[in-house]
Amino acid sequence: QGTGNGEGFTINCPLPPGSGTGAYTAAFERVVLPALEAFRPELVLVSSGFDASYADPLGAQILSSQDFRWMATQLKAVADRHCGGKVLAVHEGGYSEVYTPFCCLAVIEALAGTSSGVIDPFLHEVSNWGYQRLQSHQDAAISAAEQVVALFKSKMQA
Repeated sequence: QGTGNGEGFTINCPLPPGSGTGAYTAAFERVVLPALEAFRPELVLVSSGFDASYADPLGAQILSSQDFRWMATQLKAVADRHCGGKVLAVHEGGYSEVYTPFCCLAVIEALAGTSSGVIDPFLHEVSNWGYQRLQSHQDAAISAAEQVVALFKSKMQA
């Protein structure tokens, strides 16, 4: 969360392994979006990695291309409200050579406001995995990050 004069200006929300749609949606709605709204960015810069996809051999998370699409749509909406739609997304990770392209395409489509017509052939599989709902241990991690967001908001208003 930062120290000294920087206290409250670093917001991390480390989600535990096995986090899926519910955890990422809650983290976005309760941490990421409120922090962005308080910050009122002039540019939204996204380190757009796909390590959290269900097929990534390293990330141990369970997101689908639709989850990445939803997050990109939320970021685009913040950019539209605060900085004339300026979003810069840089692809920086994701190690599933089979699934990362579908996740990346979903983000590109969301940011461009269009559809290529390409269908994610794995979407049904990942959507039916268990534990997609927010779990109590994931909620605890998000709640801790919410406290930092509250501090951040108070500093932004000062």
